[in-house]
Amino acid sequence: MPIDPLPPLRAVIADHGLSARKSLGQNFLLDLNLTARIARSAGDLTQCDVLEIGPGPGGLTRGLLAEGARHVLAIEKDARCLPALAEIAAAYPGRLTVIEGDALEVNPLAHLTPPIRIAANLPYNVGTELLVRWLTPPEWPPFWQSLTLMFQREVAERIVATPGSKAYGRLALLAQWRCDARIVMSLPPQAFTPPPKVSSAVVHLSALPAPRFAADAKTLERLVAKAFNQRRKMLRAALKGLTPDIEDKLVAAGIAPTDRAETVDLERFCALARLIEK
Repeated sequence: MPIDPLPPLRAVIADHGLSARKSLGQNFLLDLNLTARIARSAGDLTQCDVLEIGPGPGGLTRGLLAEGARHVLAIEKDARCLPALAEIAAAYPGRLTVIEGDALEVNPLAHLTPPIRIAANLPYNVGTELLVRWLTPPEWPPFWQSLTLMFQREVAERIVATPGSKAYGRLALLAQWRCDARIVMSLPPQAFTPPPKVSSAVVHLSALPAPRFAADAKTLERLVAKAFNQRRKMLRAALKGLTPDIEDKLVAAGIAPTDRAETVDLERFCALARLIEK
């Protein structure tokens, strides 16, 4: 069964001449059953406003609206997509607002009413930067309840990685300090037009009311960035210059000075951040 009375996405793309542009990181997901599944993985949307970044021809937009999102705010940089999105807005009166602009520069909060969730097939070229911004706001809890985001599979695995794995690093620590994070869907390249060279995955992150362990956000971010910037080095060398007595603080935090960053869990990184902050 179609999810709505609008034309199939292939017809929309053909009618509006919407060939995907590599410069914009575009890969269109055309199966509306898949976009509806992604929307469902964001949870019950009936009482929520949803922020979507890079809707393109509107596949996920239609999924979110069909699944009952109270209101969707879609930010789209590609002006070619605006007529197709206008057709969706007409089919769902009063429930879709489209802003033409760069998601890195637009402040969406004036157009959203809490509770707010974010759902997006993020353009590959800005996905990680947007995620880090959403994970590191000046205050916590953030303006959003959850993030349901599609990434390259490699990035998704970095978000949910555990200590000791090759994927474990700064992104895992930033995400898991303040969120529950899990991969909820995997998609092969063939699901997209044009097919990317890599597989993709959808990650769902639910914001915790407070961070898992006490730590100053800026100190923790600086510590983790420095530790993983030279991840092959022992921490006593990688963190040299961060504080004069780094070896003593490592030991006090339960970390051997000869450990490498990829073996240290979130709790001990937070303990070290508290000691550095003192």
